Amino acid sequence: MPLSEYEQRVLEQMERELTSDDPRLATSMKTTSQRSSVRYVIAGVGLVVGLLGLVIGAAQSLPVVGVIGFVVMFSAVAYAFAQPSKQSGPVGVVSADGSVTPAAKGQKPRRTGKSGKAPFMQRMEDRWDKRRDEQ
Repeated sequence: MPLSEYEQRVLEQMERELTSDDPRLATSMKTTSQRSSVRYVIAGVGLVVGLLGLVIGAAQSLPVVGVIGFVVMFSAVAYAFAQPSKQSGPVGVVSADGSVTPAAKGQKPRRTGKSGKAPFMQRMEDRWDKRRDEQ
């Protein structure tokens, strides 16, 4: 059953409000799966190769081949369902020695932990500051 004209207008108004209130959430809701079919084809081939290795390893009593087949299968499925990585370059000012520093627009330098990512509280503070600056 199609929506009435009034319902369509209300829905469009809600969409506009959501986009203006939280554009990041709105874009994540709009975009459908960004996984390409090539990713699934590669994962499917890996799954078939891994299954073949598992079966051959079991049939020939070669546990090493079976384990390798299982690892290939598991990796293929993990690759299929993993989020594609965002390929973005460094943001900020690159100095002569190649290190990246935050832009001079009043951004705080980030403290990084063992993983190279900013700590949780630092990221939350950065988000808060960013939202406050936008308003």
